[in-house]
Parts: sequence; C-alpha cells; structure tokens
Amino acid sequence: MERSFSEEVAKLRFGDGDAFHGEGILAVTKALLQSGVSYVGGYQGAPVSHMMDVLNDARDILDELGVHVETNASEAGAAAMLGASINYPLRGAVTFKSTVGTNVASDALSNLASAGVKGGALIVLGEDYGEGASIIQERSHAFAMKSQIWLLDPRPNLPRIVEMVEHGFELSEASSTPVMLELRIRACHVQGSFSAKRNRAARYSRRALLEQPDFDFARISLPPSTYAQEKHKIEVRWPAAVRYIREQGLNEVFPGERTDLGIVCQGGLYNAVIRALQQLGMADAFGAARVPIYCLNVTYPLVPEEIGGFCAGKDAVLVLEEGQPAYLEEAILAILRRHDVARVKVHGKDFLPMAGEYTGEVVVTGVARFLGAEKALDAITGPKKKAAALFGALLPTRPPGFCVGCPERPVFAAMKLVEKDLGKYHVSADIGCHTFSTLPPFNIGHTVLGYGLGLASNSAVQPMFERRGVTIMGDGGFWHNGLTSGVANTLFNKGDGILVIMKNGYSSATGTQELPSSPQHSAHKAADMSIERALRGLGVGWMRTVTTYHVGDMMKTLKDAMTTGYAGLKVIIADGECQLERQRRVRPATARQLAAGERVVRVKYGVDEDTCTGDHSCIRLSGCSPSRTTPTRCAGTRWRPSSTAASAAACAARTRTPPRCARRSTAPK
Repeated sequence: MERSFSEEVAKLRFGDGDAFHGEGILAVTKALLQSGVSYVGGYQGAPVSHMMDVLNDARDILDELGVHVETNASEAGAAAMLGASINYPLRGAVTFKSTVGTNVASDALSNLASAGVKGGALIVLGEDYGEGASIIQERSHAFAMKSQIWLLDPRPNLPRIVEMVEHGFELSEASSTPVMLELRIRACHVQGSFSAKRNRAARYSRRALLEQPDFDFARISLPPSTYAQEKHKIEVRWPAAVRYIREQGLNEVFPGERTDLGIVCQGGLYNAVIRALQQLGMADAFGAARVPIYCLNVTYPLVPEEIGGFCAGKDAVLVLEEGQPAYLEEAILAILRRHDVARVKVHGKDFLPMAGEYTGEVVVTGVARFLGAEKALDAITGPKKKAAALFGALLPTRPPGFCVGCPERPVFAAMKLVEKDLGKYHVSADIGCHTFSTLPPFNIGHTVLGYGLGLASNSAVQPMFERRGVTIMGDGGFWHNGLTSGVANTLFNKGDGILVIMKNGYSSATGTQELPSSPQHSAHKAADMSIERALRGLGVGWMRTVTTYHVGDMMKTLKDAMTTGYAGLKVIIADGECQLERQRRVRPATARQLAAGERVVRVKYGVDEDTCTGDHSCIRLSGCSPSRTTPTRCAGTRWRPSSTAASAAACAARTRTPPRCARRSTAPK
C-alpha cells in the first residue's frame, strides 16, 4: 500500500469518552465500528483508497468483532456485497471512488435500491470532482436521484462526519433504503478530534452466525415485484427518510443577525463558506457568521418544511451548489413556490460558476457579489493580482508524468521507435499510470474509455485500419474488467488486435494496492494467481513476456505482433515491477541484512563519457527528466539504475549502437 496505518489503527480500540484525533478516513472507519457493522468491502481509488488500507491494517481488531472485510475486484463487486443487507439485519458498508466507481457499480446499486434493505447499507463515496480530480467531471447527485438512494454530504468536521456515518445506518434502516455518504478529497484528509464511543459487535457476524436463510419474492428485482418496489419507494420509503432527517436534525441551521439574507450550502462546502465570510468581515475567527446559513448535510432528499422555514421572511438567499446541473437550486425554487414563499429571491449560478470546483477564491468571489461587498473583495484579491503583475509571465505548465525509473517508460520509448519504422498506428489507452503516455514527450494513446476497457474500445477501430492497432492495459485494469470485457470479448469475436499488459505488480495508480498477480501478498490473500495462466485458460494462442527495460526486445516483439500472419489476439506482457513499490520492498530487507552485519552489494549506473555524444537523444525519446542532466552533456550525472538503463537502452535502440553509454558498476554498501 502507499502508506501504512499500523500505528494509527490502535486508536480504533478507543472507548467511550476517549479523545480520538486523526484524519477523516480514519474517523470514518472508527464510526463504522461504533455502528456495529457486520461487513465492509471496497475498491481502492482516490480519495477514499486509504480506507481499505486502514481496514487491512486493522485486521486483528476486525477479527475480534467478527467483521468480514473484503478487497473487491471492482466497484460492482463491492456494491453487490450489500446484497447481504437485503434479506438480513446486517449492517454493511462499501467504499469506492465516484463517479466512475459508481458508474461501474450502477447495476448492483440500482437493484439494491429497488429491492430495499433490512440492515443498514452505507456506500462511502470519494467525490472526486474539481481541479484536483483525476476523472470525468460528474456528480453523485444525479445517480442518487435516479435510483432514489439518499445522499449525505457531511460538513467537513470530524464530529459531524462520525455522526453522519452513524446516522447513515439509522436512516437506511428507518427508510429501508441504501444511503450514500460522499466525502470530498479535503474531507477525507481533514484533521480533527471527536469523542469516541466503544466499538459494537454486530448482532450477526462471523462470530455470531445466521441460522436460517430468508426468502421473500417481494425483494427480487423482477416484475411484478419491481412495480410494487417503485410504489413503495414513493409512498413509504421517501416520507420515512424525510421524517428521520427532520426529527434527527441532520441538516444544520447556523443563525446570523442579517435576517434579510441567507446562504444555503452543501455540507461539504460549509468550511469554504465560513472562510469566505471571515475574509469579508462577515464572520469571526470561531465561525460565528452574521449571515444565517442552512447547511445541507443531506442533499437528497430535501426537507421542504426546513427550506421554507429558513427562507421565509428573507429578501434573498444564495445557494452554493458545486457542479451542474443546478439540482439543488432548481429544487429549492420549486419548493418555495409550492410553499408560497415566492417573495424571496434565489441566487446561485448567477453569482457562481456553472461548473467546476468551488475553491476558496471562487466561493469568496460569489459570496462577495451576493453581499454587495466587491470593495472588500478587491482588498482580498488585490495582493494576488499585484504579485502576478510583478512576477510577469506565468510559469510553463508541468503535466504529471512517469516516476523516475518507472518500468513503463521504456515500453513507450519502444513504441515510438516502432512507429518511426512501421508508420503511425492507433493506440487504445486505458486507466492507470500508463495513461501518462498520452502526455509529452510520447503523445501515445487516442482514447480512454474506462478501467480495463482499452481492448473493448479498440474492437471497432481495429477492423477499420490497414495496420494493426495496439491496446495498453495495466494489470490492475486486467483484473478489474479487462479479462472479461476485453480479452474474452475479443477472443469470442475473433479480434485481431495487439494487447500490451503492463505487469507492474500492483494497482499503482490508486496507491499500490495488491492485485491477484502481485509478487507478494498479505496473509489473508490468495497467492499465485497468474495473468499468463488466465490468458491461456481463455485460449490466447499468441503470447510473449518481455522485460520492460529491454527496449530492443520490446521493439522486436511489437514488430512481430504487427507483422505476423497469426489471426487472433496477440498479447505482450510487459513485465517490470513498480519501482516505488520495489524500493519499499527491498529497503527493509537491505536494512535487515546490514543490521545483521552482512555485506550488501548495490548496483549503480553512470554515464560513459567516451560514448555519450551529449545530444540528449535519450531524453527526447523517453522523457527522462532534463533536470537530472547538465546543460550540454549527460556525462557525470547521477541516475537511478532503472532510469539510466531504460534511457540508455532506448538511445541504443534508436542509434543501433551497443548500449555502452550506461556504465554499470557495483559497490559494497
């Protein structure tokens, strides 16, 4: 994993009244245990990937409580786990990144919402939206409304987040409906404290087993049950949810002296709103605002009586809703008209951007316009504008790229060399670290459709080109979706493409979590699940495994795949362990050897000054960081071994000369 929580998880044992201090995801995990959860599953993905890391580090605590924990193969698998709560009073929680993860899980979630639940079912979503996101710009709100899954958006405050996790289960059971709890990136990692409660062992768990199965056709998602389920949603579940939200006070009203104005905000935006009011002199350092605030910790369903009561008597309210469409703003307008509170003027997207993340600067600008405080805004933004004027031209953009020594970089160097020899060809990209190939200097990859969907996205392109295309897929994408949607689909339809699987050993782009084919496994995971055996089992007849750093071998294999007379899927497994994770694995072992007094030999690479021409061809080809070279020559530069080996091999392949520019030496450590 990317980081260990082995020390922090001790806090999960805290009991009644203990002061718990930590970050948001750790607090969510503690709240799950306090709620008497029976099972937890999930699929890694920022910003909630740490939750699975925390759970894996806390295995002994979970075993004591009888909690079943499972790292799912995909978000669909995680959502399907919640089926345990349909028939039985089992509280369950799953977690994954939204919205792409929610899209993958949509089939299971839709059926879950239709059938309804007996035990509380909670979906902890990492709402990956805005400038810091790594995915398409969509929101969970639309899915919640479509399937009628209640959506919690807690104020970024640890006590409130913990309360909303606990209320999420209660709300789910009170309305027989699954509940989503969305956490933005900052909420996942916000630091704070709350008063802990003791952990609760579930009524039914691995230590207290169910005895009899329950069958109820009314909970099966088939007609005529589905018609009754839809009716039950509207007539029973929705009113029950609204009643619980109102009676338990899940939404919060913060009073203010300005009775003519008000602000309605999503819970996740509350901190940004308070900061904006502080900057404008409309709130003190402790968060007491002069403008009343209605904080929506539950954004779906809304409580009409609360909205009408808050807006009554006011001249204007500002609705802060991140993203588009403006679901909340439009719903509030309709509620006010139905409740005859039409006098109040509702503002929102007229003062704030229609789309994009509501950063601190965006919020303070919109709130200032709403309050007519543009002069105060000038004082806030003035220094930034002055600094920009003094600084002059903006710095050039610096897109993300491969890590130094990444085993995937030389593969794309080989692909560029093949392109030079055979001509340009279509490349279907995929989700993962290898997507950085779409950026300079490689500019490789024409489409990105979904995790593990690269080969499927190539199926209609391949027959339209005279030259075979290439699909890039990571081993994480292979196990997530690529095995069935990609490989099996292509074999079934007798496709003739080329698939390159980046076998780096981990789900690297989401924090280096374990995969079925990882080189090492935790004790609670099955070992020795092979990509090669899976491919042979499906019937792949043309398969080659090439070490990623051997650029010449990779070039030859790619050319063979493009020119062979074999009609059918051709798979090249680019084998090279993620260097970041390899170092995490090797360094402790080296430290143990040194502590035991053993001699350790360390391999170093330098540059052969007699061979290097200093033309930087290796940099231009493979994208090795220019900051690690001198202005005129590579000679004398200190490189990481894998990075130099890759760039030297790429340079050698390009110039057709022996790879002497990378000089290898060993030295005792």
